[in-house]
Amino acid sequence: MDVFTAQRRNFMSSTANTLLLFGATGDLAQRMLLPSLCALHSDGLLEPDMRIVGTARSEMTDSEFRNFARGALEKFMPANRRGGTADFLNRLSYQQLDVKDPAGFSALAEKVGGPGGQLAIFLSTAPSLFETTIKGLQTAGLTGEGSRISLEKPLGVDLASSCEINDAVAEAFPESRIFRIDHYLGKETVQNLIALRFANVMFEPLWNSSYIEHVQITVGETVGLESRVDFYDEAGALRDMVQNHMLQLLALVAMEPPTSFDASAVRDEKVKVLRALRPIGPGESVTGQYRGGAVGGAIVPGYDEELGRGSNTETFVALKAHVDNWRWKGVPFYLRTGKRMPRRVTEIVVQFRPIPHSIFNGTRTVPNRLVIGIQPEENITLSLMAKVPGLDREGMSLRSVPLEISMPDAFTGQHRRIAYERLLLDLIECDQTLFVRRDEVEAQWNWIDAIRGEWKKEGLTPKSYTAGSWGPSAAIALTERDGVSWHE
Repeated sequence: MDVFTAQRRNFMSSTANTLLLFGATGDLAQRMLLPSLCALHSDGLLEPDMRIVGTARSEMTDSEFRNFARGALEKFMPANRRGGTADFLNRLSYQQLDVKDPAGFSALAEKVGGPGGQLAIFLSTAPSLFETTIKGLQTAGLTGEGSRISLEKPLGVDLASSCEINDAVAEAFPESRIFRIDHYLGKETVQNLIALRFANVMFEPLWNSSYIEHVQITVGETVGLESRVDFYDEAGALRDMVQNHMLQLLALVAMEPPTSFDASAVRDEKVKVLRALRPIGPGESVTGQYRGGAVGGAIVPGYDEELGRGSNTETFVALKAHVDNWRWKGVPFYLRTGKRMPRRVTEIVVQFRPIPHSIFNGTRTVPNRLVIGIQPEENITLSLMAKVPGLDREGMSLRSVPLEISMPDAFTGQHRRIAYERLLLDLIECDQTLFVRRDEVEAQWNWIDAIRGEWKKEGLTPKSYTAGSWGPSAAIALTERDGVSWHE
């Protein structure tokens, strides 16, 4: 039994015996959900009698759905993790459903096994269908005490629409049975940030404004619109990436130590950070939109060319944020995300302050820096000053050297898990620690709505940047006027 298995024994009393997947024939199901569930099955982490029922608008028999799932596993799951695929496929069944037709939910309830029991529902449909779907589940008796529901983003486009969605869900499910997914929280290195901060005595005394100069969070994507044209042009980078993923990373970096690694304790501390975010002021934000260029040696079109029309939607945003509390007073948090960046990267950079006095005359010391790489490579690098080998007759020569921990190398033999493996298992076992609570979502939207209001007031429109660059030059100026350079 590995740690991943042992941690969950406390949750077994509320483990679901049925998992109901809405959108079971969609892209997310093929790429992430079915491979994740098959991996959990192969590792013996699913109860032997747990059933998985898929539903979507497509007409399929159980056998056809199993063949569909087999094709998805062969395409998207590494061969060395497909052990026990045949047994996994036997867990699957399927029920066609148009959620706009209330009459169809009775057949779905019959397929699931009717009311009662422990039911986990994964809702991966358009938010416009949430209310209809939940009413159908209620009518069919599938929202009882043993049921819990997981929601995929987007959960609204602003605070008002988010509250509308959350109100609809709350009509059928209490907050203790609502699991809002931010898949970044399922990533090993994001969880490792919690371990790094609170399981190592050397970091906590330094984790404050006395020793940290600034923090950078970068999420760079090399891709353009792909298949998300309509959604992305309505959302933009601020709502697509900053509102959820980046603010969750910021909260984990900045939060106070929770009393325990418990869902309520962790989320209580995160929401305090989100509520302490100072409103972004004039000159503290930059927006951009990519034009044609080259990424990875390939020529790519501009956003307007991909879209087929002109648009003021931002594909890049950089922000200078502050957390107004004792721990972080005066420490800027620089956030940057964009499409068509030079490389795909998600990382957190913690820049420490310079030493107060150098005893090494004539030798420049470089402040320590902690870099937490989340994707594509999971690693942690701490730069330290060290002596350069030699006799040093004219004074000690120093150089910054990295201490690197590659997470896959540090835990040889452990599988590199898909983020959804952890999140799906937590949903099945009813552990909310790595899911987002309603007050967190509303605090995030409060801050984001204020930024959009500031943009409207300033008449801010996106500045052009060449695909394959790190965004418009104004993003460089945002940090460099503070004497800071982006980590690249």
